[in-house]
Amino acid sequence: MATITVRIDDSVRDALQAKAAEGRQTLSDFVRDRLQDSVFTYREGNESNRDVGPDTLSALDRHKLALLHRILGRVLPEDAGDVDGDKKYQLERAEVLEQGFTKEYSTEFYGIRDELSAHHCDFVMDVLDMFRIALYSIAELQQNGVVIEESIQRALKFNGFDHNDQFESQMSDYANFLVSAGKWREQEDFILGPEKGNSHYQAMPVYSRMLTEYREVKQHRTRKSGLKSYLLDENELKQIAGAAVHPSNR
Repeated sequence: MATITVRIDDSVRDALQAKAAEGRQTLSDFVRDRLQDSVFTYREGNESNRDVGPDTLSALDRHKLALLHRILGRVLPEDAGDVDGDKKYQLERAEVLEQGFTKEYSTEFYGIRDELSAHHCDFVMDVLDMFRIALYSIAELQQNGVVIEESIQRALKFNGFDHNDQFESQMSDYANFLVSAGKWREQEDFILGPEKGNSHYQAMPVYSRMLTEYREVKQHRTRKSGLKSYLLDENELKQIAGAAVHPSNR
């Protein structure tokens, strides 16, 4: 394994140490994970289609689940045929659990996804925040008579996540959940409308580059005062929009 030496300010080191402690990680492990997040664009460990069902269940868990299936089987209407199935299906599931047919356990957990980690949830919210600030900044500049190039506006428009990619699809579902709850309402028409927030291409590599640039811009910008101090100027918007293009194509 290679070793990299990086010189950073004491304040940055202390902040990293605090973050590592929050996650019960060593400083080295925390920094290594963040570097991997950057290189692999938040995708590591999330691309598989593995079954999340357990290989075994305790007798107590099997008994609880079997009872729930038997109860559901008795309360379902005779002509039930929705996602819960019918009485016969529910009693079959109970039998599987009672008999301990482990190979059949996966059906019990059908539709249960791997967890979307807090880190990846933060990524979705950070992306939505970035595009919100860009949208408001463009509107303010245009109101003041500044002409923003069409290409810049296109680059700074949220295009959703790829529904054909398992991991990005889960990101999209989380964005849908957030917007449905009344957050980031400026995205309602796109995320809750006919498009359902589908980018039709893998958008995460693009957003990762843009977020990196966005954070750099925020970190190094001159402090501003006032209610709209969060807004970006034209040059800052161009910097972030430029990051949407892969370095090899610039």
